[in-house]
Amino acid sequence: MSQTAQTAAQAKTQGPVSDFIRHHYRHFNAAALVDAADAYTAHLASGGHMMVTLAGAMSTAELGLSLAEMIRADKVHIISCTGANLEEDVFNLIAHDFYERVPAWRDLSAEDEQALLERHMNRVTDTCIPEEEAMRRLERALLDEWRRADAAGERLFPHEFLYRLIRSGALKEHYQIDPKDSWLVAAAEKDLPIVVPGWEDSTTGNMYAAHCLTGEITNVHTVKTGIEYMMALAEWYTKTAPEHSVGFYQIGGGIAGDFPICVVPMLHQDLQREGVPMWGYFCQISDSTTSYGSYSGAVPNEKITWGKLSVDTPKFIIESDATIVAPLMFALILGW
Repeated sequence: MSQTAQTAAQAKTQGPVSDFIRHHYRHFNAAALVDAADAYTAHLASGGHMMVTLAGAMSTAELGLSLAEMIRADKVHIISCTGANLEEDVFNLIAHDFYERVPAWRDLSAEDEQALLERHMNRVTDTCIPEEEAMRRLERALLDEWRRADAAGERLFPHEFLYRLIRSGALKEHYQIDPKDSWLVAAAEKDLPIVVPGWEDSTTGNMYAAHCLTGEITNVHTVKTGIEYMMALAEWYTKTAPEHSVGFYQIGGGIAGDFPICVVPMLHQDLQREGVPMWGYFCQISDSTTSYGSYSGAVPNEKITWGKLSVDTPKFIIESDATIVAPLMFALILGW
């Protein structure tokens, strides 16, 4: 079946949100959204797998409301995210009722910000995360896991420690949203591979460093490193890509996307491996203006020169706010 025929058949079974999008989203970034969603669906239909990368503050933006269902529906096969997105999905899970929204966040003065600090409310754009109920609550549970692993000589990745917490039920009494709306809970249920480059640059990463400094954790390598994440990703990609072309769906820019996309040129150029497939699909949602020197805003074709994408890779850029675009694309892919 051709991609056009697939899209037509799919449209017949889609729900009201998808119908609205297909009727109204006809040009410019709106049309790019539809085209990218249809190409995503076609990539999966042909046996492909998909990596989703999360930059920015997508977990605090509650992307889990749609991303969790994408994971459960087997439309996401691996995730790369910042340490902030990894932990903030859990913060929201266990402290949602204590969050505060600041609708007029653009009008805050320095004094207003200081008042939030004194109340231990950490602002992420229009949302304040409560330190005690979210961050310290998770820290206490994580510290127990870190200590046990340290004493047993175990070493795990940051996301594996969180998987342990979720599966153990240690935090369940604190859940304040439906766990079906947590993308990390969905990922833990699927045992989804996750890559977290630069985890050290996160709240829990800072906490871990502090507990190493106090001597509560004796082996700093109890939590595995970013280099080990790249090695694990290389193994996963080498095993997966020959059987399932792997697509790359990038939300925002930064290390969450820059780190994993480099696995292909590393395998080709640094390990001199032959026959490693290129990324089979590429889409980036970004409001970063394409410009010289702006890596996050670089057009996909620039990635060809770095050995990341091929001439034939379907490529899309949607220049808009990911908090608007990603849920709409996921709705279209899921047929909502």
